[in-house]
Amino acid sequence: MTKEKNTTKRLKSLPPLFRKQDAEKVAPHTGMFLSRALKNGLIHRINRGNYINSFLYGLPEVEEVACFLKPPAYISCEWALNYHGISLQLPNVCTVITLVTSVGKKRSVDYQGITIEFSRISPALFFGYTLYKNFCIANPEKAILDTLYYRGTIPAHDELELDQVDFKALFTMAAKYPASVYQKLNNLPSVHP
Repeated sequence: MTKEKNTTKRLKSLPPLFRKQDAEKVAPHTGMFLSRALKNGLIHRINRGNYINSFLYGLPEVEEVACFLKPPAYISCEWALNYHGISLQLPNVCTVITLVTSVGKKRSVDYQGITIEFSRISPALFFGYTLYKNFCIANPEKAILDTLYYRGTIPAHDELELDQVDFKALFTMAAKYPASVYQKLNNLPSVHP
């Protein structure tokens, strides 16, 4: 079997997004396999130990890559607000909320011109998201609360499209957050029904 056929066969046994540990199961000389596949443009490296099987599957959406990197995770803040049509401002940072401790600006990843940033949250606040396609994203109410929690305010809050927001659920969820978040929510004139 030629090297190309062997590489293609191994790539077929890997998912669209994979870790080095996944490749170790199908390629005995993993380092060489990954190096050749990268050189030939068959895979893309996201960051250390994480890859995209782009030859077979193309490049996945930002949200899918973001949630893959530090599971369990969901997309939130400005990215989720825009995704749900609540904020019309197009963010260039995709915020990922996770339970993993290795977060912060130094752990950010650039992908397709977007910065994927990771923020840790306590297990008690890890709720309020939905699985879409191959990633999890905060519900509109949760995205509002996470934005207040991490940013202190919501950018352009006077321009929010709040037709889809369940205000009862919003204030019920807010009670689980620190009092400062609940207060910030009450101070936003645009979020009162």
